Amino acid sequence: MFLSRLLDPVKLAAREAGAELWRLYQTGDFQQQQKADASPVTSADLAANSIIIDRLSTIAADIPIISEESYQVPLAQRQNWPRYWLIDPMDGTQEFVARSGDFAVSIALVERGWPALGVIYWPKEDVMYYASRGNGAFKQQHNLINRIHVNTHQAGNILKIAISRRQPLQPIIDLMQHAEQVEYIALGSCSLKSCLVAEGKADCYLRLGPTGEWDTGAVHVIVEEAGGKILDSEFTALSYNQRTTLANPDFMVMGKASIPWSDLVKSRPTERDLSA
Repeated sequence: MFLSRLLDPVKLAAREAGAELWRLYQTGDFQQQQKADASPVTSADLAANSIIIDRLSTIAADIPIISEESYQVPLAQRQNWPRYWLIDPMDGTQEFVARSGDFAVSIALVERGWPALGVIYWPKEDVMYYASRGNGAFKQQHNLINRIHVNTHQAGNILKIAISRRQPLQPIIDLMQHAEQVEYIALGSCSLKSCLVAEGKADCYLRLGPTGEWDTGAVHVIVEEAGGKILDSEFTALSYNQRTTLANPDFMVMGKASIPWSDLVKSRPTERDLSA
C-alpha cells in the first residue's frame, strides 16, 4: 500500500523533470562542464535534479535522497537507512549533448537494501516505464498503459543484444558464446537499454564501463517485475548502499530468468570495491 501511494506522485515528478530537460534540449539553453571523473554534466542535469529533490521532499519529507548530481552521503551516515530515494536526474547526458534525444529521468526507492519502486521517463517519446515490488512492470505512452514482460528467448533463435552507440562493439562481441547468432540494437541511455529488455524488444543488455547505483536502481525493479534479472559480469547479484563507493561493477540485464544465460554470455572478472 505504501508503494502504491507513492507511485503516481513519483511519476508526476519524473514527468515534470523530463519536461524541463526537453525544454532545455529544444532551446539549447544549457551549459556543459566536466565532472571530476571526466564525464559530462550540464545545467540541465542540475535543473532536473532540483525539481526532483523538491518534489520528493514534498512527497515524503522523511525519506533521504541520494542523487548522482548531489553531495554523496558517507556510508557511515546512510548504511542504516531503512529506505531512501536513488535518482539520476538525466541518464544519458552524452546523448543530450550529442542531440540524439535518448536520455531519461530515473527515480528509484530503495528499501532494506533493494530497489522497491522505479520510474523511468523518456521525454523525447513521452514514454514512462514503471514498477513497484510485487505489482508488475508497465509502459505508459501518452494515455496508453500496457503491462510489459521480458522476451522468452528460444534456443536457436537470434539473440537480440542492446548496446551503446557510444562504445566500441568488439568488446561486446567477445563476450558472446555464439557471436554469429546475435543481432545488436544500438540505443542511448543505460536505463532505456535496460527497459528494452524489460519490454521484450531485446533479450539482453551488456554494460561495460563505469556506472553508479543510480543507473540501475529504477530499472532493477522494472526488469525484475517484468520477469528478468540484473547481475554483475560474474553472474552474481548487484548491491545497494553496502559499500563506501556507489560505483557499479560491469553488469548484465537479462530477460527470462530461467534461461541458462551462462551458455549464451561469457562470465568475466569484474571490478567491485568491497570496502565498507
